[in-house]
Amino acid sequence: MSDSSTRQRDKRPGAAPWRLLLALGVTWTLLTMASPERRALAAGPGGTWTATGSLATARRCHTATLLPNGTVLVAGGYNTSGSSALASAEVYDPSAGTWTPTGSLATAHYCHTATLLPNGKVLVAGGANNGSSLASAEVYDPSTGAWTPTGSMGAARYWHTATLLPNGKVLVAGGYGGRIVASAEVYDPRTGAWTPTGSMGAARYVHTATLLPTGKVLVVGGGGSGGPYLASAEVYDPSTGTWTPTGALATARYFHTATLLPNGTVLVAGGDNGGGSPVSTELYDPSMGAWTQTGPLATARYFHTATLLPNGTVLVAGGSNTTSGSLASAELYQDPAAQAAAGATQTAATPELGSGELLATGLLPALALLLYRRRRARR
Repeated sequence: MSDSSTRQRDKRPGAAPWRLLLALGVTWTLLTMASPERRALAAGPGGTWTATGSLATARRCHTATLLPNGTVLVAGGYNTSGSSALASAEVYDPSAGTWTPTGSLATAHYCHTATLLPNGKVLVAGGANNGSSLASAEVYDPSTGAWTPTGSMGAARYWHTATLLPNGKVLVAGGYGGRIVASAEVYDPRTGAWTPTGSMGAARYVHTATLLPTGKVLVVGGGGSGGPYLASAEVYDPSTGTWTPTGALATARYFHTATLLPNGTVLVAGGDNGGGSPVSTELYDPSMGAWTQTGPLATARYFHTATLLPNGTVLVAGGSNTTSGSLASAELYQDPAAQAAAGATQTAATPELGSGELLATGLLPALALLLYRRRRARR
């Protein structure tokens, strides 16, 4: 049949409803049935924050670790008294937005680090207890909710960082142990022993360290020798054990958090810089070595934690600020690009279509396909 005859047939009354229904159906599908990631992208750039359940115990200078089952372990810290170290721990369930208690640490720690190991357990290292630096370390088993001791660090330190390296070892860098240090050491979970590695270019404490997709480690900000707050950043190469500088933050800060997002960027949030607690947040692009600002926190905070959840959002919990003291509140950061990257691996089954048919979803497209098939059967 020629194209002209087909056009003539379609001019008859009732010949075009399937076309109208299909157009309406596809439009409806695009508006109402797009993925959450696509809807978020359509809403425009920038991140937003929403409240979630509060911790059972107000704490600051604690740690938070995402466990293999998607829950979050919060451990240690200290409360509003400022001198009462906490050994307690609790677990956050993202599906319910609630917290439940778990086993307590053998030794109360604050300003320590907690690292998820390849075997699913959590290594807590160093920190302080009633003003004294700790070199001790212990391991948490999520299956039992219990803690057991492991090898101690070569140097007592707190306000340091700990990063799991691609080879399964843990890099500890900087901190304070009588003075601000630039030294670093590596923990081997197989032996429970620590060995020294290259020192940072600048001594710093209460900084952050983030494993990048390249396998290198980004260290950001912190407090430096002599009292200045640092905006500088440097990168550690595990293959050489050396550090190199990279782009600096727009706002110097310490007691902040840094979280690797699914799209490969790093979110730095909150902190303190001597002039108060900034609500500003910044994103680092490893490919450019540069920072850009993103949506601010709802509540200014430092001494807090930030944890990436499986859906690409970031859970920020607890902390402190100059107005309210210790905080039990929590909030969620949502970045459309990061959430889209988190859901990029999700696939959907595609139905088999006949020749010349168009795939669409929803009631209106289904009616359009039904009319279209009936018209083809009459030809």
